[in-house]
Amino acid sequence: MPPTLASLVQHSSLRLVVRAGEDRLDTPVRWAHVSELADPVPYMEGGELLLTTGLTLDAEDGEAMRRYVRRLLGAGVVGLGFAVGVNYDDIPDALLDAARAEHLPLLEVPRRTPFLAISKAVSAAIAADQYRAVTAGFEAQRELTRAALAEGPDAVVARLAAHVDGWAALYDASGAVVTVSPDWAARRAARLTPDVERLRERPAPASAVVGGTDDRVELQSLGTGRRVRGALAVGTGAPLGTAERYAVHSAIALLTLTTERSRSLQAAEHRLGAAVVRMMLAGQSEHARTVAGDVYGGLLDAPFRLLVAEPAAGGEKSPGEPPLPVLAEALEAAAARAGEAVLTVPEGDRRLVVLAGDGGAVVAACAGYAEREADDAGVVVGLSASAGPATAAAAYKQAEQALSVARRRGRALVEHEDLAAGSVLPLLADDAVRAFADGLLRALREHDATGRGDLVASLRAWLSRHGQWDAAAADLGVHRHTLRYRMRRVEEILGRSLDDPDVRMELWLALKATGEGEG
Repeated sequence: MPPTLASLVQHSSLRLVVRAGEDRLDTPVRWAHVSELADPVPYMEGGELLLTTGLTLDAEDGEAMRRYVRRLLGAGVVGLGFAVGVNYDDIPDALLDAARAEHLPLLEVPRRTPFLAISKAVSAAIAADQYRAVTAGFEAQRELTRAALAEGPDAVVARLAAHVDGWAALYDASGAVVTVSPDWAARRAARLTPDVERLRERPAPASAVVGGTDDRVELQSLGTGRRVRGALAVGTGAPLGTAERYAVHSAIALLTLTTERSRSLQAAEHRLGAAVVRMMLAGQSEHARTVAGDVYGGLLDAPFRLLVAEPAAGGEKSPGEPPLPVLAEALEAAAARAGEAVLTVPEGDRRLVVLAGDGGAVVAACAGYAEREADDAGVVVGLSASAGPATAAAAYKQAEQALSVARRRGRALVEHEDLAAGSVLPLLADDAVRAFADGLLRALREHDATGRGDLVASLRAWLSRHGQWDAAAADLGVHRHTLRYRMRRVEEILGRSLDDPDVRMELWLALKATGEGEG
């Protein structure tokens, strides 16, 4: 700890005597400064022990000494050392009374003790304290490094909390708590998630101080690039000292190394993942499993889902921040928290392919991400049904189909299973489909407009009754021979045979797409 007035009084060679302010001797001393000015305040920074012989002081004037003492206290001076036997044989009563009244520590300095000796003692004590802090910081750095190499981020956070005599928490890129120490601080750390999210919006490195009722929390971003990869929270009862600051800085460096992979390693993993996906899509599932090895092999041993994501129209979350990397980080963070494997394959800035375990945390995180961003989605996502390596190609096509539907419907995420369980009719709500339907039915509408028949309504009734003449004619209120005549006219005008099931299907879908299939 830094020198205090008490430690200087206890310094045997200085022979200082306390004459006032005995209750404030535990105050730290930042420096010892000699001044004979009547007003030395403009030259004070706070924390000094002021040394004087009273040469220019009106030391026997009570009112002058009260003003002098108050100005010293106002400037942050922690003590006054008054040399006796130089200009005054003893400390003047006026100065002594003022110091006692204002509780300013007043030290009597004997003539045989030069001010230089006091300055040297303070300087030596400060240097020794700094050396102890640096040594303790280096020791903390070594201990944290050993913890990082042997046990990982959890151990680093635990050791850091012990070094700062407080608590520490590690957050991932999404702002979720990864680990916290001690355990009692978990709820406190969770309440800081909004502050961590605000920190993520600033370019790394970034920091913030959050004041609580019981502690002071420093938030530090983790990451070497522009985007924050995580955050570290350190809660203490008081501002960090030098040794504690060394420990925090060491922890930041170590956690950055453990949470942010090098670009070359990340690029290599992406190339490996891309190769695995290409092999599965080409039907080479066994080769894919061999290439995946221990990195992704376990992911291929259980049912998985393929996810295809693309940026939504105008879907950047903020200027310069492409949405696909943000989604990839959120999914990788969810996988890390759940201890799952995930395979992410960026295809430039336009597409992201993800292979994740069916029913796992990554699929749930993707659904949650889409739900949160439904009103301002930066991405559009298509999700396949459950699949295995042998059916990866079909799963990829399913994901693309779901992605296409998501774009048309203006939704952030669509699952292929929802399409299979629903109706095909909503898919007809497409400009290209409606244009095709209008073109197919235009000639029949033009015929009906001349008043020579009701071919569109007759066609609708006949198709809805699956070609049953009597039932369809009854619906229309005409004779079945009249209906037969109308259907021959439909064939003549369209140049197509109603005996062809494909023609009947196209005509029915056209009626549905234009709303003429109702009724």
